Amino acid sequence: MKNLKLFVVAALLFGGCISALAQDPEPYISLDKMPNIINCLPAPPDTSSEMFQHDKNRFFWGKQQRLNPERAAMARRDARWGYNYILDIFSEPFGMHISEEETPEIWELMLRGINTITQIRVAPKKHYMRQRPFMYYHEHLFTNGAEESDADLATDGSYPSGHTATAWATALILAELNPENADAIFARAYKYSESRVIVGAHWQSDIEAGRLVAAIGYSQVHNSPEFCEQMARAKAELNRLRGSQVATDDKSGFVHITDVVPDAILEIRYFGTYNFVGERMDGYLAPTAMLTREAAAALKAVSDDVKAQGYRLKIFDAYRPQCAVDHFMRWAQDLDDTRMKQYFYPDLNKDVLIPDYIARKSGHTRGSTVDLTLFDMNTEKEVDMGGTFDWFGVESHPDFCGNPDTGKFTGGKSPQGRKITAQQFKNRMILRNAMMRHGFKPLDTEWWHFTLKNEPYPSTYFTFPLK
Repeated sequence: MKNLKLFVVAALLFGGCISALAQDPEPYISLDKMPNIINCLPAPPDTSSEMFQHDKNRFFWGKQQRLNPERAAMARRDARWGYNYILDIFSEPFGMHISEEETPEIWELMLRGINTITQIRVAPKKHYMRQRPFMYYHEHLFTNGAEESDADLATDGSYPSGHTATAWATALILAELNPENADAIFARAYKYSESRVIVGAHWQSDIEAGRLVAAIGYSQVHNSPEFCEQMARAKAELNRLRGSQVATDDKSGFVHITDVVPDAILEIRYFGTYNFVGERMDGYLAPTAMLTREAAAALKAVSDDVKAQGYRLKIFDAYRPQCAVDHFMRWAQDLDDTRMKQYFYPDLNKDVLIPDYIARKSGHTRGSTVDLTLFDMNTEKEVDMGGTFDWFGVESHPDFCGNPDTGKFTGGKSPQGRKITAQQFKNRMILRNAMMRHGFKPLDTEWWHFTLKNEPYPSTYFTFPLK
């Protein structure tokens, strides 16, 4: 990559307290030529002020949000710090996966742009050294030390919020790149910044200051001709990748799963009516499943692996035509159609399904994502995973009642009293571990969903129907 030599790892500079990068990416504008935020923003609210009372009210609001497992899980995920994490989170609302390998021009724009904008947050953090909410109330961060720890933030000022500044800087640049998706991008940035209140890392006034930091920095980065030139290259890359969409009749890179994995069981939910919509999806002209040749070959290795353990693979969905995704979107916008609510999303209002659960672009449409479960060859029954495919809720998360990284069952239940057993969690881990051993990556909200890490068409959306 041009002008960008760095090691991208799990953490980024926390405003002075932690760094796991050899160096930050080179900013488009040096710090001495950027506005001094100490001179731009007011000081944090005095502890006797009405504004601080509002901060405290919002802190307790955040603690209430922790009782919602779905929102709590998002808040913990949002606590992770690093370019790779933030860009992975925003890839979905952006409509394209952002990585150094797949989108190098966009990647460089984002890393250097984010660093240019957010470097101005460091001075006020050090100047005010505001105490964080969890410290003020003598509590622990809600992250429990997994995504970030008390020690990570103990010596780092709270005002303004660095996470918020980073999220809004990311959103501002991505929305300029792809204005068609600006609503989804900014909606995710808003939730990301609220997550900082929920975990107890920031006061509400820190959040608001972080948004202003991003706005001020964003206005200045456009004074850099180099940024503007890189933005043009990134737009050209986006347009080129969008233009690579394969013709509807070109499926030469695809195979039927059963041609590669002959004993795979197919239960193609979107060909029938037992799905969250309640009808057959557009583009599903036959109860068949297809994948790219590379994903199918990896799935064959998974099949051989689990067969040695006494299981077969059962496929719910794989390649999904874009017209089916469009069908989902039309259905989601019809708020009166709730015929399958009690079966798949009883705890949710339909108006939250976009963009939290249904996106305009799906990884399935790239042809290397599969939804599946295990079938026990001894009992001749589907393995009990403690939940149904396409259930919209925290119960579908791989970390529900356990830690998928360690495979340890922890127990617990949802606010509605739902839970899974140790055996059901173990069953999920058998599937997850087999998929990951053979090159698939999981999704943190669906135990059944896996994508080939080295997918052959990472930026291509196919439209040919299944027949």
